Amino acid sequence: MSGFSQSSVSSQNSRGTKRKWVPEEDVVLVACMVDLHNVGTFNADTGFKVGYLNELERMLENFLPHVMLKAKPNLESRIRTLKGDWAIVYDMLSEKDNSSFAWDEHRQLVVAEDVVWDSYINSHKEAGQFRHRSCPYYDQLTAIYIIDRATRKYVQTTADIIEEIDVEDVATANTHTERNNIHGCKVDVCNTPYPHS
Repeated sequence: MSGFSQSSVSSQNSRGTKRKWVPEEDVVLVACMVDLHNVGTFNADTGFKVGYLNELERMLENFLPHVMLKAKPNLESRIRTLKGDWAIVYDMLSEKDNSSFAWDEHRQLVVAEDVVWDSYINSHKEAGQFRHRSCPYYDQLTAIYIIDRATRKYVQTTADIIEEIDVEDVATANTHTERNNIHGCKVDVCNTPYPHS
């Protein structure tokens, strides 16, 4: 895996907040998210509880040690993008008025007649990107986020997802501060090295 990790480090732009994710990194990130979800420690109806980004960062360090992915901004941003893309596809496939859409498991692609796409895209512009683009982690992300999506009384938009992540970020920052205050620490106890087994 180290062959692609060095090149991805250099793909970060000068600001350091945006980076180009390579497919191999996405595969590892989603696999770690599924593993974390399956363990259950950080599970919540919305997918994950506060603090999961730091745990993911530690997990990814084991598989991609030279990439130096950070919970913020790297993982947070990429997960926001993946979840937003997943939500668009999920809504296309699950809304009862959209029975003309189908999922091509082999190509990991939403399929429908052109007239169906044209009509849907008129009122859901964000869905147009998936007319010819696959969503390779749809099944894995469905396993993580289905409860949140299926139990909502309203359709969660991409803006809702971003707002939800921002609220989680504030809660995470407050939790870290509280932990440090309780323990009288001068260093962030949440950023201590991950014990290797």
